[in-house]
Amino acid sequence: MEGVFLNESRLELERARGIWPDRVITDYFDRWLAEKPDDTAIVSFREEDASATRLTWRQLAEQVAGIARGLAACGVGHGDVVSFQLPNCWQFVAIHLACTRIGAVSNPLMPIFRSREMSFMVGHAESKVLIVPTRFRGFDHGALALELQRDCPTLKHVFMIGGAGGHSFENALIVAGAAIETGARLAPNDVTQLLFTSGTTGESKGVLHTSNTLIGIILQFIKRMELGAGEVVFMPSPLAHQAGFAYGLTLSVILGLPNVLLDVWSAARAVDLIEAHGATMTFAATPFLADLANFPDVERRSLDSFRLFVTSGAPIPPVLVELAQEKLHAKVVASWGMTECCSASTTHLSCHKVLESDGVAVPGAELMITDDEGRELPRGQPGALKFRGSSLFVGYLKRPQLYAVDERGWFNTGDIARMDEEGYLRICGREKDIIIRGGENIPVVEVESAMYRIPQVAEVAIVAMPDPRMQERACAFVTLRPGRRLTLAEMQSHLAAEGVSKHFWPERLEVIEKMPWTPTGKIQKFVLREIAKGFGAPAG
Repeated sequence: MEGVFLNESRLELERARGIWPDRVITDYFDRWLAEKPDDTAIVSFREEDASATRLTWRQLAEQVAGIARGLAACGVGHGDVVSFQLPNCWQFVAIHLACTRIGAVSNPLMPIFRSREMSFMVGHAESKVLIVPTRFRGFDHGALALELQRDCPTLKHVFMIGGAGGHSFENALIVAGAAIETGARLAPNDVTQLLFTSGTTGESKGVLHTSNTLIGIILQFIKRMELGAGEVVFMPSPLAHQAGFAYGLTLSVILGLPNVLLDVWSAARAVDLIEAHGATMTFAATPFLADLANFPDVERRSLDSFRLFVTSGAPIPPVLVELAQEKLHAKVVASWGMTECCSASTTHLSCHKVLESDGVAVPGAELMITDDEGRELPRGQPGALKFRGSSLFVGYLKRPQLYAVDERGWFNTGDIARMDEEGYLRICGREKDIIIRGGENIPVVEVESAMYRIPQVAEVAIVAMPDPRMQERACAFVTLRPGRRLTLAEMQSHLAAEGVSKHFWPERLEVIEKMPWTPTGKIQKFVLREIAKGFGAPAG
């Protein structure tokens, strides 16, 4: 596959590290199929009709066998790309396992993508097969998929869940009665996942991972979080994002755990599912945690089994951590990661520094803060965050020039961060998020954290707006709690009381109805920066 950077020196280094397990996901799947075939593997909840589908390991294996046979009949073989634009559902898991069986590359696509994104991604991946829901949340995914097939010469087959005729996923793709087979045609260092970045810069790249780069880091996460056989995973994060794919789908199969999937986020439904199924942990972005912590009377629900909420995607406001631990009676673990390297740092279960950091490197991961020349900075000074480790992806599809890994194996993450004496990381923002006011960098994350403590504020994002004299000034975009108001003077008075230097105060306040979030819980600051470009002099 074009764009893969996996040479003998990398392989020798990883053998020395001893993090890679040299296994693929079906190795774990086959174990549970043999040891506990009638135990629950998946509970897949569908919000549209409030229905839940429960599959045992044997039932899941039967579906995997039928899909694998069907994909092979479509001419899909080793190294071919299978794209699937699906919400969280059992079919998503089964398709990935089937791809592993036949050696194909799984290419999950977010359900929010429309014609522009889909035409680029499916074309760039040269996908042979695309699987979609017929409709989801009012959108006709089937019609879009057929349109893509007409325009994309490599896309030979389109299948729709709930579809009819030759495009029916259930009737035209799955081979009924296919014998369950074990093993896989995929090797641990073959590309298993093609995942397009979706996020805050507006640029999308096809990230390539192998089973080793994915599973190795997940095993280290499992050890740090002390996860075992008694866990029940609740996964509302999109499986088409690395958080859901790695720490929902893959983690649950590695440990043989029941995985409770939710396709459309609802705090009320989430509480019901956690309670009904005795879920013990989840991995999701900050907005999910905020919704649960603020859910009315959540502390009175029977959530005693729920012990762990791991959050990533953006620095978590300390006030939210405290509220969540009080209301949910669960440990909140902060983490930092990205599509290219999964979660490279986490706090510990002791909650040490969870209020002030995004964690410390997990085994097999190295983090370094450098200046513009690549020199390591003293602890406490902000700079470019570099990553090196076993979970580092192996390339961007067809875009080798963007593989920003130096000769020593350090990857430039694009984040600005600082590191304390104990090695704990604090993200200060993206390189493009930096605000330089009169030659001095504004610590955006710290100011945002202070603003989250304003009682009226629900969400906040601070971005740069151009200024002819100071180069840039800070503009704060906020959403407010129902029925509340906030003025620029009130905001600045609060920041003064918090001890925030006046130099760092936002000089414009914009109250908006809705923040531009990605589906994975990151604010799209590039959208806000475009709005801020049109502002003139600071105003209240």
